[in-house]
Parts: sequence; structure tokens; C-alpha cells
Amino acid sequence: MNIPILDLKAQYETIRDELNAKVLGVLASQNFVLGAEVKALEEEIAAYGGVKFAVGVSSGSDALIISLMALGIGSGCAVVTTPFTFFATAGAIARLGARPVFCDIDERTFNLDPESAEEALQKERRAGRLARVRAILPVHLYGQCADMTPLIRLAKRYGLWLLEDAAQAVGSEYPTAKGVRKAGAMGTMGTLSFYPSKNLGGGGDGGMVLTDSRRLAEKLRVLRVHGGVRKYHYKLLGGNFRLDALQAAILRVKFPHLEDWQRRRRERAAYYDLSFGETGLEKAGLVTPPAAVYRDGGPENYHTYHQYVIRAKNRNRLLAFLKEKGIGTSVFYPLSLHEQECFSYLGYKRGDFPASERAAREVLALPMFPELTSEQQDYVVAAIREFYA
Repeated sequence: MNIPILDLKAQYETIRDELNAKVLGVLASQNFVLGAEVKALEEEIAAYGGVKFAVGVSSGSDALIISLMALGIGSGCAVVTTPFTFFATAGAIARLGARPVFCDIDERTFNLDPESAEEALQKERRAGRLARVRAILPVHLYGQCADMTPLIRLAKRYGLWLLEDAAQAVGSEYPTAKGVRKAGAMGTMGTLSFYPSKNLGGGGDGGMVLTDSRRLAEKLRVLRVHGGVRKYHYKLLGGNFRLDALQAAILRVKFPHLEDWQRRRRERAAYYDLSFGETGLEKAGLVTPPAAVYRDGGPENYHTYHQYVIRAKNRNRLLAFLKEKGIGTSVFYPLSLHEQECFSYLGYKRGDFPASERAAREVLALPMFPELTSEQQDYVVAAIREFYA
């Protein structure tokens, strides 16, 4: 049996006719950049996310860059963030000439640890650099929100912006004292990615920035068209960060299905959890299923399982074994950002962030998509059990 880690063809078969008609409609219109489809998507995502404004941009990576630009973050500034994430999070900071300030992660959720974030801020204070820190940038990794309540308090205490990287967590929810909030809607701004593999993915790159600030939304709209306020008149130094109409159209076909897809992902995650418990793999400490820390806190989308990521003993050998069995897996991520060659100038070394480094040695993403069958999951679990036998 061959089981991919993600099967987008299976998804396409369920929406083929509607999607094809929508794409042909855009081609017939010959309107390809921004326009009515993008505006409609922005309004739909803003309403869904519980924010006042949503600004469509060219990718999730560009969503981070343009958000930092809108906040005035650049050379001489610093941003506190996690070293255990996709490169774009810290890469956006560095590309603008700012300095990523890394801090460790929560062992259970793989997300930014608020206590470690405060320790990083105190270290910056002792070094006389606290005034340079402008923002905290948590990532809602794998589809589960970072612990936002203490991070919000921390940002307020230090007078910092709070920018959420929700690229992997569209629709994921977090229980606050004022009710359940969605990923990307709790900070100053939040960013989404519509890369094809995401829970809500387009036919190429795409992204969005969420905010309740009219001023920031207007600035984002100017920055995404090179900084222009009208044709050939430029107020700011921006860039080409526009979302294509074709991507927006594809996303608008998929968007009504999102909540059903999220539910089915949770069901498949629960099936994995139960299976690992029944086989004794979890009790033996060989496999640790992902912790769903907000399951009992009220949110329906307590985890959206963009990835179903286990911790595994002898991870690399298990990965190779599963490959031989025809099972698709991936490691998100095999090397913490503070150990990446391009960030060596920051002066971090191995051992600085032990939780992140341990996660990089142990995490393994298993097949996860709404169309995944119980038979396929049984095959995956049986193969893992065979490996450890």
C-alpha cells in the first residue's frame, strides 16, 4: 500500500467541476491581479477570522515581510521569535535588516514558550538592547495555537507589537478570558499562508494579513503595490506583494469546505491517538502523539492538524522503514533555525535551546488529510508497530 503524506488529488476530485468552472471564469474575465475575487475573499476571511480587515498578499512569507514593514521594523530592530519553525518566520525578520531573538519552545506543543520569551527579553535588557526589541512573533505550529494569553500580557508589559504567524493554523482556535478567538486575530496582526499544502490551499502561492487596525490595513494595501497611492505616485517603499485573482478564486471555492475538512482532520487525529494507545506504543514511550492542549477549553477547532506530528524513538530509522513500506512522512523541522548556517552571525550555539533541538531530533509527520481512510491509518500504525517489535 502506498500512502502519501498529503493527497491533494483526492481533494480535487471532490470539487473538480466547481473549481474548473471558477478558474475558467477568471480566464474569461482576463482580470488577473487583485480585483473583485480578491476583495470578496478578503471580506470572507475577515468575517471568518473575527477581524475587521484582511489584506490579500502574494504568499505567507510575504505576509510576514509586509506586516513587519507596516510596523516599521527594519535595520537596528529586533524581534523575539521561535527557532523551531519554517525558515520564513525568522527569514522575514532578517531580510529587513532586523535581528531575530530566539527563545525556546514548549515541549508539549512545539510552540513559543512564554517563559522563555520573557527570559530572552530580560537578557536583552541586561545587554542594554531592550529598546531595540519591537515585537514578539509566535508561530501557531502544525495547526495548534501558541499560548497567547501570557504572550499578550508580555507584549503589553514591554510595549511590543504582537505578530502571529498563523500560516499553518487557519481557523485554529484559542480559549481567552473574553471567549474563543481564532489564530491570527489575537495580536496586532496575523498572517496566513495559502500554499497548496495548507488546510486552505490555493493553486500556487498566496497569503493574507489580518488586523483590527484600519491604519495598518490601509498601509498594507499601499505597501503591496510598491507603495503607490495612485498610478505612478508612491508614498512608501513597498513591493510587489499582490494576490492573484486566480488564487483568490480557487480559495473561494475551497473555503466553504474548510470547516468540514478541519472536522475530518480532527477525527483522523483522534483515530491515530486511539490506535497508538491501544497498541501500547505510547505507553512504552516509543511514540508520543501530539498534545491537544485546548481540547477541553471550549474551542471546536482546538487543533486543526495541518500536520499530525509524533515524537518517535529512533526517528530517522523509523522514517526510512516507513518509506520502504510506501508510507509518506516528513520531518518538520530537522534543524533548529539557531543552528542554520545563515544565522550563525547571531552567535547562538548548539545547546542554547534544548527543547527545540530535541524536537528536531524526534518529530515525524505522518499522513494526514481529510480523505485519509481508517484502513490507511491502520496500515501506518501497524508498520510503526512492526518497526518497534
